[in-house]
Amino acid sequence: MTPWKNNPKWDLLVEDTYAEAFKSIYASVLVTARDPKWLLAACRAATGHASSTILCDCEAGIEQILDGISPGQETPDGRVGAILQFHVPRFRKDRVLHLEKVLLARLSQNVLTCPTTRCFNLLDTDPYLKLGRKIAFFGDGHQTQTEMFGHKGWTIPTLGGDFFLTRRFGFADGIMGGNLWFLAYTEDAAIESAERAAIAASGMPGVITPFPAGVAASASKAGSSYKFLIASTYAEYCPTLKAKLGDKSLVPDGVVSIMEIIINGSDLDKVAQATYAAIDAALPVKDLQKIRAGNYGGRLGKSFVYLHPDKHPLT
Repeated sequence: MTPWKNNPKWDLLVEDTYAEAFKSIYASVLVTARDPKWLLAACRAATGHASSTILCDCEAGIEQILDGISPGQETPDGRVGAILQFHVPRFRKDRVLHLEKVLLARLSQNVLTCPTTRCFNLLDTDPYLKLGRKIAFFGDGHQTQTEMFGHKGWTIPTLGGDFFLTRRFGFADGIMGGNLWFLAYTEDAAIESAERAAIAASGMPGVITPFPAGVAASASKAGSSYKFLIASTYAEYCPTLKAKLGDKSLVPDGVVSIMEIIINGSDLDKVAQATYAAIDAALPVKDLQKIRAGNYGGRLGKSFVYLHPDKHPLT
């Protein structure tokens, strides 16, 4: 039985609302290395400073860690690997060029430079980005077109040995901005709820949680009183502003902390399923007052994830 149908806390604690997500284009990349240490070093660097599209060049994260050999976890070279997602908003007019710049910088500076790594494309699409050839110029004329592990690509000589990457990298439509807010009577409860939710969401296929450890303490609203900002703190939901704002505050009595998770993914249904797994994981936490989500009446995006699954059109 699905969790929301046999958990009475769902109707009690989960607000009947929706998370307002928006469309993206994204790339899906597989990085492999000789061991988990160097794999995670490359992946953390490649997905660093990519929490929020507000001021980062993209939103990125680790979708899945693969052992390389188990059924469903195979990698082309049989080594440990990680699937990474890189998202940019679809509303950007230069979205394809921008995604290419993102990948060019992050793969060349953080994956190629990391000992023992290789890099493979996971989206077979047309159009595609001729990224391998551009990164291969680092070989200074000594790069070669090769086919390894069933993939056509480029081999680039480095002091640490040859680096291989796929010649083409695809991109597809995705979803950004799925979110959940965890309102709690204690800071510990807010953080524990969000941590549990982030772990559960990140364990679902096809999604990432881009914020540090999957959790954000700074849910924002679109716009600002300052003209040069596109987003700012959601003052009405800041617990420390409750007394100052008076009737304008939207913080329930007794709530002292609100934590958020963000979920991006390959499609709306995967983001929705990750959302429901996250909610179910957080519900048992003591001192959790409410689970809700950020939305702006459709001004930010038109992709809605309803927190009550019976209202979600894809479930």
